[in-house]
Amino acid sequence: MPNILLINPNASEATTSMMVRIAQDSAPAGCTVVGATAANGPSMIVNEAELAAAAAEVVHTWRAAQIPYAGVIISAFGDPGVAQVREASAPVPVVGICEASMYEAAEGGRRFGVATVTPDLVAAIDAKARQLGLGARYTGVRLTSGEPRALASNAQALEQALAHAVQACIDDGAQAVIIGGGPLGQAALSLAHRFDVPIVAPIGAAVRRLAAQLAGEAGAVRSPASSMHDDRYR
Repeated sequence: MPNILLINPNASEATTSMMVRIAQDSAPAGCTVVGATAANGPSMIVNEAELAAAAAEVVHTWRAAQIPYAGVIISAFGDPGVAQVREASAPVPVVGICEASMYEAAEGGRRFGVATVTPDLVAAIDAKARQLGLGARYTGVRLTSGEPRALASNAQALEQALAHAVQACIDDGAQAVIIGGGPLGQAALSLAHRFDVPIVAPIGAAVRRLAAQLAGEAGAVRSPASSMHDDRYR
């Protein structure tokens, strides 16, 4: 069975397990999602300095993964390390959860917003929408209140706070709302049926985008260890 390698740039095994469960539920039949957790860094990335530092940690985690895989998901909303791993891993597809969720939210020309918990990452999220050519459809970020890590540790409070942020996005004119954060994955699923507009859960969006890219590449696997010595597809 082909593997999907899911890298969690947040240094939390519990968060990785949650992400893998969500990804596996969306994975194509016969695919197994295997998680790999960053060894260093914060348990939850909440600012641009941590996001920038996570890129090197993602590359290290990818190179250390001793499994063959058909594709890679990088599961932090700032997509740290996506460009570096994508370049080194080509032609094996690499998908970030931010880019995947923005593309999905914007399907059909929809306007979309992002509900999240990290005020210090708003500028990075704004920049990502522009980088992807989606700035004209992007209504912006709406935030929860309170310290992000403390809020994320309380599932009930997190869901309620994000619900208010989602509604604020809708009030801004968003026709779809992304729950912006890999560690917010379970809350994203819980919120999916509470609103009349689509609530985009980034992990599921990344799985769907990766599955579409894999559709024409059945059977392609690559060992990250081999890429340290040879960048040819094997």
